[in-house]
Amino acid sequence: MDISQLKEIAHQIRHGILEGTYNAKSGHPGGSLSVTELITYLYFEEMNIDPKNPNWDERDRFVLSKGHAAPALYTALALKGFFSRDEIKNLRKVNSILQGHPDMKRTPGIDMSTGSLGQGFSTACGMAKSAKITGKNYRVFTVLGDGEIQEGMVWEAAMFAGFHKLDNLIAIIDNNGLQIDGAVDEVCSPYPIAEKFEAFNFHVLTMDAHDFNSIEKAFTTARGLKGKPIVIIQKSIKGKGISFMENAVDWHGVATTKEEYEKAKIELRF
Repeated sequence: MDISQLKEIAHQIRHGILEGTYNAKSGHPGGSLSVTELITYLYFEEMNIDPKNPNWDERDRFVLSKGHAAPALYTALALKGFFSRDEIKNLRKVNSILQGHPDMKRTPGIDMSTGSLGQGFSTACGMAKSAKITGKNYRVFTVLGDGEIQEGMVWEAAMFAGFHKLDNLIAIIDNNGLQIDGAVDEVCSPYPIAEKFEAFNFHVLTMDAHDFNSIEKAFTTARGLKGKPIVIIQKSIKGKGISFMENAVDWHGVATTKEEYEKAKIELRF
């Protein structure tokens, strides 16, 4: 798939994030928008998955450890064909298949229920270890927030992954610099992120979260790395694509008003 096609899919995912959170009157648009290009690339270029067979044993696994970014993931799954695009309007509604955080029992295509920060990364490490034990060739991708890596269990899991040389594990840190309480370096600084993961025996790569050329280069490099788990630190913009949300911590966990929704629709051209 060429970059122009990936850009169009990312554009549609931003539509879904806005539409879902507006109709729900709640949700997390900021951190969903910062992972939009990443989710696009994983689901439409990188991962070996089959929407017609979501439980295929040989599929690559994906764990959204920063589970509050579910609107981006749900829209990608809908566009990929796991369920109808119309479901996005039912985000967070009672009995909907699309709850506020990923639920593997309700939603086709979800490999792990997440939301309690840090736990998704831990289960991703377990999945990667399972593949090693059973001789499977699937890879495990997991996305963490930069605020999330303040959780102690992240580093317990990192120690486990590094010690067991889980080179089928690819973790991506969404480094948008903001968390619910403010700037990450003011709340409880996780920096330097790269050096920390290197100390836990990870290959470390970096990329621009909103540049598909940079994303492609990072994942192409990752495919050739062996002997250690891989972490890709992506520099991103919280709220990317909607001007009044960009780099604004207030948009971590609130939905747009009708006026804001209409303004964002104009910016996103729909």
